Amino acid sequence: MTKMSRKHVTAMVALGAALSFGIGAAFAADDVTEDQILKALSPAKKPLTRGLSIGSQPAEPAANPAEAKFVSTIRGRTTRSLSKSEREEIAAIVQDKPKIDLEINFDYNSADISTKSLPSVQALGRALSNAELKGSTFVVAGHTDAAGGEEYNQNLSERRAESIKKYLVDKYGINGTDLVTVGYGKSKLKDPGQPMAEINRRVQVVNMENKTTTASK
Repeated sequence: MTKMSRKHVTAMVALGAALSFGIGAAFAADDVTEDQILKALSPAKKPLTRGLSIGSQPAEPAANPAEAKFVSTIRGRTTRSLSKSEREEIAAIVQDKPKIDLEINFDYNSADISTKSLPSVQALGRALSNAELKGSTFVVAGHTDAAGGEEYNQNLSERRAESIKKYLVDKYGINGTDLVTVGYGKSKLKDPGQPMAEINRRVQVVNMENKTTTASK
């Protein structure tokens, strides 16, 4: 039997493991583009209703009031201020939201973004700066591998999420209030079969409000 290449195996693992935090697009750190991120995080556009002109389309359905209220309560909050129940509520809400699972890795036992992952973070910064996504609230969720205790990993995952937020705010001028950072420690491994693998030390980005925004005219 012909052996699969390491690249093919890695791609399969990355795609299948997106189930750990809801199904979403999954891309390796070295090949993701701004356009791919933009498409993954943009709400699906609904087709025109037959017989209606573009100018007479029905209005989009209103957002879930309870969900919208919850989102408003976590905007601008610090990562450490989120309770466990709030973190789990975020995880439940984002299940059906536009998301992308980027392999943004970090140095071992560190919140420093690895050199090989910088292109992904830069592509993310450019995508979030796009007018199509302006006004949405994004979850930036930090994760660790399974090494170490629960409290240590929770703290590390929060620092990693904050690290991404700081980079996006400092380098791309993203509004910090639009970025909700949350840490999940080792509770939601990307690859449970290899709990110590580097692939588990990553960040996932989700479009929390799941809405289409329009640029000012």
